[in-house]
Amino acid sequence: MSAVLLGSDLPLAEAFDLALVDLDGVAYKGHEPIVHAAHGLTSARERGLRLVFVTNNASREPVSVSDQLTSLDIPAEPSDVMTAAQACARLLGDHVAPGSKVLVVGGAGLLTAVTEAGYVVVTSADDQPDAVAQGFYPSLGWKDLAEAAYAVSAGAVHVVSNRDLSLPTARGFAPGNGALVGAVVAATGVEPFSAGKPSPAMYAMAIERAGAQRPLVVGDRLDTDLAGARSGGYPGLHVLTGVNSARDDILAHAGERPDFIGADLRSLLEPHPLPVQGDEGWWTCREASARVAGDQLELRAGSAGSDPVDLVRAACSAAWAHVDAGGSLDPASVPELVVPGAPEA
Repeated sequence: MSAVLLGSDLPLAEAFDLALVDLDGVAYKGHEPIVHAAHGLTSARERGLRLVFVTNNASREPVSVSDQLTSLDIPAEPSDVMTAAQACARLLGDHVAPGSKVLVVGGAGLLTAVTEAGYVVVTSADDQPDAVAQGFYPSLGWKDLAEAAYAVSAGAVHVVSNRDLSLPTARGFAPGNGALVGAVVAATGVEPFSAGKPSPAMYAMAIERAGAQRPLVVGDRLDTDLAGARSGGYPGLHVLTGVNSARDDILAHAGERPDFIGADLRSLLEPHPLPVQGDEGWWTCREASARVAGDQLELRAGSAGSDPVDLVRAACSAAWAHVDAGGSLDPASVPELVVPGAPEA
């Protein structure tokens, strides 16, 4: 499987008609804004790009998410939000019929989605639920996880909103839903069905709802946002404001590679240059160049005023081409490239 960077002569906001935008690490971090996120998104909208916010967080109602976005100067309506809770409720339908009993282990967003999908919500494994729907909720405790384990061990189908191991917050990275799901898996030995990214199901639901023809996935995580984009066949933009770094891009395997890379959401407003291969194995993106010699990555940065992301783009092209051709790359030769605005690794 080969995956290469793409180029766009047009700003991405004009080349695509819908952006499927992740939230944590992209539009905000916890309850704090991300620099340039509001400007990038509102300006992209002004150029005709429709936005749907697609999140693996299943704890909150869409109206709560849209209210937070609006408070951060990113105007949004509940209909602009697609949550993993909604996808989880839809995935339940693949395993149990509406009217079945479901033990909900999660927050208000998951409870509402499961109820609106026509299931009977129960609160204990003693109620003999047909399924367990599990999603992240900050106050989830041992008793909740124990009830889920008892139900799954008794034969209930286990459906989860997502399996993100970490969650970006204003204070750093905290355990995500995947860590809590792991506790139930450890107790039962049963692997659950997962609705959230990297499954492309939420993307497909959002695209269908919007009636879009040229969607673009925007995210900060390679293993969920960008892997979901690859899995669904949608172009993906990786912004360097959250979990994964420029170095992670260079070392990414084909199934998690982005098509475009930007420092932050202002990259929606810019054309994206296409790296080209030249003599002696050098890949060049405007002033920056990179190649792999042996198994070592070599870099040539541009001038002081050049875009630092160009070096990332050149390095990705050189590394991916080398690895896809059967070569090896020494990870120790890949530095953490400094991109202003991105969090420190």
